[in-house]
Amino acid sequence: MEQFRVLLLPGSVLPADLAYGALLAELGDRISAVAKDLELYATDEPPADYSLDTEVDGVLREADARGWERFHLVGYSGGGAAGLAFTAHHPQRLHSLTLLEPAWAGNWGWSPAHRELWQQYSQLEQLPPQEFMGAFMRLGVRPEVTLGPPPGGQPPPPWMAKRPAGIRAFLRTFATYDLDREALTRFTQPVYFALGSLSNPDDYGEVADRLGTVFPDFQLEVFEGRHHFDPPHRVEPQRLAASLLRTWSRGEPAP
Repeated sequence: MEQFRVLLLPGSVLPADLAYGALLAELGDRISAVAKDLELYATDEPPADYSLDTEVDGVLREADARGWERFHLVGYSGGGAAGLAFTAHHPQRLHSLTLLEPAWAGNWGWSPAHRELWQQYSQLEQLPPQEFMGAFMRLGVRPEVTLGPPPGGQPPPPWMAKRPAGIRAFLRTFATYDLDREALTRFTQPVYFALGSLSNPDDYGEVADRLGTVFPDFQLEVFEGRHHFDPPHRVEPQRLAASLLRTWSRGEPAP
């Protein structure tokens, strides 16, 4: 059985192996996969000139090192934004694109509610470190969602210390990056978008609606009861795996 070649990018918080462990276990030997950590965290501090192009270059290096001329790209949150940038620059390298609530999808076509939300994101820069992560997470979900406290009695893992600076670097590049909408409209391979019903509709819901008018082959799947911080790739890997396998099968040429 021929394996699907898949590269997966995580969001700005969990490392790739923790983010995608359950999904990769479910997919098993049906795929040849690499869960690639973000270039954002390759050094102790984000590069001064960091942009989504940094992640695009990292994906290219990883695929070329493996000899993958074409592959399937999966991106969650910040990794989803990087996936969109990669698709705009290198559409010929992809069999399909999977977006798991991308954190950002261009600076065009925003509603007033989306613009107000991003004004709130920009204000996070002013918060002290101990308040930053909680406020950041609160913006990603519906008001009625209760976000649990971090596990008590356990020190944060060492990688967590890099996350506030990494998220800030993402927010800065989102404010200035030129995502080529017209290039995305020319991408005719399948695009699959997974959306949690409890995620902030003015954020990820609007992004899904907007991208649905951009990509010619776009499929949206809503996961009831899920939100950005308990996403289907961690909580419902069996269901998501089935959807991804269908998407990947459509994206590759018939034998």
